Amino acid sequence: MFVIIVLASCGKKDKIPPGILEPDKMQAVLWDVIRADAFTTGFIKKDSAKNATAENVALQQKIFSIHHVSKEDFYKSYDYYKSNTVIMKDMIDTMLKRAERDRNKQPAINNLRTDL
Repeated sequence: MFVIIVLASCGKKDKIPPGILEPDKMQAVLWDVIRADAFTTGFIKKDSAKNATAENVALQQKIFSIHHVSKEDFYKSYDYYKSNTVIMKDMIDTMLKRAERDRNKQPAINNLRTDL
């Protein structure tokens, strides 16, 4: 009887509650939101003719539209994952590995031949 209770509780522990984005979907949206924030910080804020906050909000809206999620669902899910650090750590680790793979795919400028 004890084994059944333990197994049942373990199964529920990994189940994502209704209204929360599944980890793979959350990771994809979060990846794009982080990239949009980096773009805003790195480029938009340097342009004095643009409102960085408004531009970032517009980018986020596009991201949510592309991924077919609402702003509310994203932030509700973000809060859930922040409080579930094991799952969030796994997502962040996967995103870091993806970023490293993407960096390695780009040709290094220093390795290009200039004597051609």
